[in-house]
Amino acid sequence: MNTSTKSAAVVLGVALVATVGAQPASAKGLDVRASGTCSKGSVWKLKAKADDGRIQTELEVDSNRVGQAWSVRLSDNGVLLWSGKRTTVAPSGSFTLGRLVANRAGTDRIRATATTASTGETCSAVVVFPG
Repeated sequence: MNTSTKSAAVVLGVALVATVGAQPASAKGLDVRASGTCSKGSVWKLKAKADDGRIQTELEVDSNRVGQAWSVRLSDNGVLLWSGKRTTVAPSGSFTLGRLVANRAGTDRIRATATTASTGETCSAVVVFPG
């Protein structure tokens, strides 16, 4: 390997590490996960994994407050998949929403939003599922 080839390999390696480190979700084969903090401290986790040609999605929001009502929306590439209400339950003060959805052609950008009127808190979660 000559010097310019080695330099190109090093630059490519650094670029790949930088790109992987910038991803908002981690992928394990066909299993993608992301997590974060909502606007007032609650935490969210969003998962998507391959399931017999479809995508199993799961959103969890944990506010540590039992009985809190949340309005939730789940979409894929901007197409609404589900909209409704969920209430946090004991013992942890969290709710989970699971849905089995179609695996659309190409990359799926699955987005979940949850808001609670009691505090005005908003959670916004995204995972990118490879096509």
